[in-house]
Amino acid sequence: MKIRFLIIFFFLLLLPELAEAQCSMCRAVLESDTDQSAAKGINNGILYLMAFPYLLVGGLGYFIYRSRKKAKRSEEA
Repeated sequence: MKIRFLIIFFFLLLLPELAEAQCSMCRAVLESDTDQSAAKGINNGILYLMAFPYLLVGGLGYFIYRSRKKAKRSEEA
């Protein structure tokens, strides 16, 4: 079970590298530019900004899981 969770976790960590997310206006402006370094910078910035909400939700889920597990242990004892 833990191995499966770790494999899924690492796959999800690598998933943003596959995504090239841009809004349509940003894409139009950046595709017209001959130098693609600005487009790569915008993509990296979007991916970094996208990571923080997932980290916050994951942290909240972990704390809820931990508190429920602690409550279940106190009921058993």
